[in-house]
Amino acid sequence: MGASPSLSAREIRNLTDSTSFSAEQIEILHRRFLHLTDGKTTMSRNSFDNVPDLDSNPIKSRIVNAFFDGRNLGLRSKERVDEITFENFLTTLSFFQHVEDTHPKEDLEFCKIEKLKFLFRMYDTNGDGKITLEELREIVDELLSKKATTDVTSSSIADAAMLEAANICMGQTETDEQYDGITFTDFLQIMKDLKIESKMHVRFLQMDTTAMCTQ
Repeated sequence: MGASPSLSAREIRNLTDSTSFSAEQIEILHRRFLHLTDGKTTMSRNSFDNVPDLDSNPIKSRIVNAFFDGRNLGLRSKERVDEITFENFLTTLSFFQHVEDTHPKEDLEFCKIEKLKFLFRMYDTNGDGKITLEELREIVDELLSKKATTDVTSSSIADAAMLEAANICMGQTETDEQYDGITFTDFLQIMKDLKIESKMHVRFLQMDTTAMCTQ
């Protein structure tokens, strides 16, 4: 393979402005991007097979799919793209950026909303604006995939979670009432006490990147 293309100072400056990654972080991530793509300027899903830390993650497929979800790339569409550019890669990674509590309150709130939107889209796989019981069951199945469990167990956990969501968002429900899914407004209410702005941070920057850069 020949010399890998590098980013110009102008490109780095533009990416810094649009993602809030530092210039140093962008250069590091660009080198890792090129390593994963074998020097190509675009990345496919198969490239993520070279990230060892993802292998043990029960929702690996959701994380990978998030990088190819048009909704996360500013395309205003739930359609998935086949390949992404480095800028696309950074755009999705920016949802994982760690935010210190020292930031202004309005910045922390904005960051929290953006992270929750990203997380909601990971669960709302069909893009209809709701996390349905079926989608919730799929999530539970994936989270329990590394443990000995049964479909009944997964189903019962999802059913209980959906009922709890209904109770939180609609008040105590009657047995004949239907709650057809968790909207983003509901999701915000359910997650209101979670400090996701500091908890959901960039694992890609910290994920044993030496394995990604081994020559």
